[in-house]
Amino acid sequence: MGSKRDSPVNVMFGWLRKRSMKVKIFLGILLAFCAIVVLKHTIREPNFFFKASETVHIIGLIVLIYKLYVHKSCSGISLKSQELTALFLATRLVGRAYIMANLHSVLDLILLLSTLLVIWMIRFKLKSSYIKEFDNMWLSLLVAFCAILAIIIHPLFTHHSWIARVFWVFPTYLETISILPQLRYMQNAKIVETFTGYYVFALGVSRFLSLAFWIIHTYDTRGKYLFFFGHGYFWMLSLFLSEIIQSFILADFCYYYIKSFMQGKLLRKMPV
Repeated sequence: MGSKRDSPVNVMFGWLRKRSMKVKIFLGILLAFCAIVVLKHTIREPNFFFKASETVHIIGLIVLIYKLYVHKSCSGISLKSQELTALFLATRLVGRAYIMANLHSVLDLILLLSTLLVIWMIRFKLKSSYIKEFDNMWLSLLVAFCAILAIIIHPLFTHHSWIARVFWVFPTYLETISILPQLRYMQNAKIVETFTGYYVFALGVSRFLSLAFWIIHTYDTRGKYLFFFGHGYFWMLSLFLSEIIQSFILADFCYYYIKSFMQGKLLRKMPV
C-alpha cells in the first residue's frame, strides 16, 4: 500500500508548490472561473448568492460564539475586526432603511446582533484572554478613508438625500477592509486558532459567493448591470472592485486552509 505522502492530494500540492507564483495565480483564477460557471448553470435565483453569502457569514459567527461560550476564551479573535463588522452592518441597515429594506435587512440584523454578542463577550466576559498587543491595526485612518471614498463616489439617486446615498455605499467600502485586523492579529500571533480559522474561511466563502453574483449578473446583462443605478455610473464599478478586493484579500488564506484540510490537518500558521 502506498504511504500517505504518496496520496493524490499530497502529490498535487507538491507539484503546485514547485510552480511559480504566476502559475499559482492563473490556476486559482481558472478554478474560481470553473466554480462560477457551475454556479451560473445550476443556480437560477439571483438573490440566492446574497442570501447564501450572508448565511455563510452567520455560520462563521456561530462558530465564534460556540468557541466563546464552550472554550471560555477569545484567544485568536480580533476585537477590532468585529467592531468594524458591527459598524458596517449598522450603517448598511441605516442605508437600507432609507432606500430599500428587504430580506437582506433581516439577515444583516441577525449578523449585527451576533457580532455585538461576540464584542460583548470579548470586552466584558472574556477580556482576560484577549491579547490586545496582537490586535494593533490602526483603524481610524482606514475608516476615514472609507468615509471619504463614500462621500466622493456614491449613487446619485435623485429621490433620496445625500446622506442616505453616502450611508448606502459607505458600508461596502468598510466591509472590504474589515477582515484586515483579523489577518494582522493572526500574523502577529504567528498561529491560526482552530475556530478562528473556521470563521475566516467562512468569510472567504461568503465573499466568493457575493463576487460570483456580480460576475454572473454582469455577464448576463452584457455589462449593463455596472451602469444600472443613477447618473454616477462609477459607483457601481467601485462596488464591483470592492468585491474583487475582498475576495483577493481572503483568497490566499483560503488556499492554504483548503490545502491543510485536504492533507488531513488544520492550518496552524499564517502563510507568508
